[in-house]
Amino acid sequence: MTQKQRQRTIQWYPGHIAKAEKSLKEQLKLVDVVLEVRDARIPLATNHPQVPQWVGNKMRLLVLNRLDMISPPVQQRWLAWFLAQGEKPYFTNAQTGEGVKALAKAVQAAGVEINHKRRLRGMLPRAVRAVVIGFPNVGKSALINRLLNRRVVESSARPGVTRHLHWVRISEQLELLDAPGVIPSRLDNQENAIKLAICDDIGEASYDNYLVAAELINLLIHLQASSNGLVSLDLLQSRYGIDPTSINGEQYLQAIAQLKYCGDIERSARQVLMDFRKGLLGALPLELPPQ
Repeated sequence: MTQKQRQRTIQWYPGHIAKAEKSLKEQLKLVDVVLEVRDARIPLATNHPQVPQWVGNKMRLLVLNRLDMISPPVQQRWLAWFLAQGEKPYFTNAQTGEGVKALAKAVQAAGVEINHKRRLRGMLPRAVRAVVIGFPNVGKSALINRLLNRRVVESSARPGVTRHLHWVRISEQLELLDAPGVIPSRLDNQENAIKLAICDDIGEASYDNYLVAAELINLLIHLQASSNGLVSLDLLQSRYGIDPTSINGEQYLQAIAQLKYCGDIERSARQVLMDFRKGLLGALPLELPPQ
C-alpha cells in the first residue's frame, strides 16, 4: 500500500456514544457537580468544546489524569497555565491513586457548599450528585473505582468500554454517575485527532497505525526542539538504537523495521505506539501550554 492510499483523515463517532450523549444531557439536569477528566498528555486535545454548554452554572472540577505520563516540570507548567486561566486542575493517576485524595476532598467541599445553599433556600440537605465526563479512555471509570476504593465499574485500557450511564453511591453524602466517553461528532481538528489516536483515546479502527506512529515521532522531535529541555528523547533513542533527530517520522519507522522486524513497518509502528502508551519511552507530553 502506498503512502497516498493510506487513510489520513481520522473520524470516530460510534453509535453507542451518540446514544450516551443524549442520555447524559438528560442526566445532567440531576447533577450538582461535574468532574471533567482529560488526558494529562493532551489536556487541550481532550477538551470537549461542548462541555461548558452542558455544565452551565453547575460546579465543575477539572481533572488531568495519567499524571505518571508527564514529568513534574511539565505538570508545573500546566498548573501555572491553568491557574492563569482562572482554573485549578487536579492531577491524578487513577491506576495508583496518586492525587485522588485531594480530588475527593474537593468533591466533598463542593458538596458542603451545595448543601449550605440548599439550607439557605429552606431545602433539606441530600447526597450530592456528581458526574464524571470526558473523552473515551482517559481513565474515568478507573478514577471512580479509586474514589470508591474498590472496583465497582468496568475499567480497561481501551476506548469504548463504558457504554451505559451508571449511578454509583460512594457514601451517604455523594453519588457518582459513570458516563461513557463523549467525543465531538466530527473531528475537524486533525492535529488533535492524531493526538487522540496516539494516546489510544479513540477507536483503533479509525486510524492508520503507520501514519499515526510517524506523526508521533515528528511531534516528539518538534517538542524536544522547542521545549527548552522539558522533553527528552533519550529513552526513545536508546530503546531503538536510532537517533530520531536526523530523520523524519516515516523514515524512523522504516529504520526500526529494517533493524528489528525484517522490514515490517506495520509491526514497527505498532511497537512504537505501544511503547509510548506504556510509558516506555519516558514521561512524554504531546502538548505544552500555549505561550
